[in-house]
Amino acid sequence: MPVINQKAITPKTGSTYPAPFDTPCIARSNLKLGDAGGLTQFGANMVTLSPGAWSSQRHYHTAEDEFVYIISGRPTFIDDNGRRILTPGDCTAHPAGDGNGHHMINETEHDVLYLVIGSRRSEIDSGIYPDVDLHIPANGTADRVYKNKKGEAY
Repeated sequence: MPVINQKAITPKTGSTYPAPFDTPCIARSNLKLGDAGGLTQFGANMVTLSPGAWSSQRHYHTAEDEFVYIISGRPTFIDDNGRRILTPGDCTAHPAGDGNGHHMINETEHDVLYLVIGSRRSEIDSGIYPDVDLHIPANGTADRVYKNKKGEAY
């Protein structure tokens, strides 16, 4: 089994969201561990949220599972059921199509580190963002385009 050298991975900082939806996520950084290991069936990312950073806009996936494991820090987890402080060792699971929009915010003065693992089904998955005028529809390819809820591309 190959060992992944995390120090050799260039961190990806910020967000792929169009402005202004990217702003709360600019202080987020992630290491694409799954890509570094050559994985193709699921993604595994080590994410750091600096103080004030959001993990994403609140969202859910129509065809991708998502699993989060908190390594360090105390992020605020927000979903349709409200807000909850997570601690190291806590996990969240988001089955494809559950319709429960979720994300995390680092409301502390310390970095939050977590592992997120998810399916790679972008050809058939749509990302739904219930709080903002943003949508990323499946289009049969891995390359999707963010659109507003009227279907217009950003």
